[in-house]
Amino acid sequence: MSVEPQAESEQESLSKSERKRQMHALQQLGERLVTLPQAELDAISIEDERLREAISQARRITARGGLRRQLQFIGKLMRSIDPSNIEAALEARDQRRNSTVQQHHRIELARDKLISAGDDALGELLAMWPAAEPALLRQWRRQYPVEVSKGNEKAHGRKLFRYLAGLDEEDSAGD
Repeated sequence: MSVEPQAESEQESLSKSERKRQMHALQQLGERLVTLPQAELDAISIEDERLREAISQARRITARGGLRRQLQFIGKLMRSIDPSNIEAALEARDQRRNSTVQQHHRIELARDKLISAGDDALGELLAMWPAAEPALLRQWRRQYPVEVSKGNEKAHGRKLFRYLAGLDEEDSAGD
């Protein structure tokens, strides 16, 4: 019971502006939950059934004003729970997503370097992915101008990207 008066005194000591910032932050957290794909939302443990139902209902609302009011309601419900586990789950999701994006950028950069530098970049690619087949990469590089002239440049680039991504997956699985 001593926890409750302490929490009330903390609330009283916060300025009105700070309380509003906290309420807006919780509402934005609720907005993120509404926009998540269903599978990712299910992976987050939300104990409050009313909050889970409010999020589900917000996903079905198409009217702008109604959605805004529903998001405010979700923010209100979020004030009554401890949002730390939700924040932690969303942070972990963001980190996984950023890691994937960085991995894709690294692969794209290696692919583009092979296109522009040719055999000079081959050593660098083999250093990144020792399991890569140099003959296959050289063949891909020689075939690239032919594919560009045919208009198959993007398909050919995707093919190399998939090959390099497969090597990267094997390399990370081996670690």
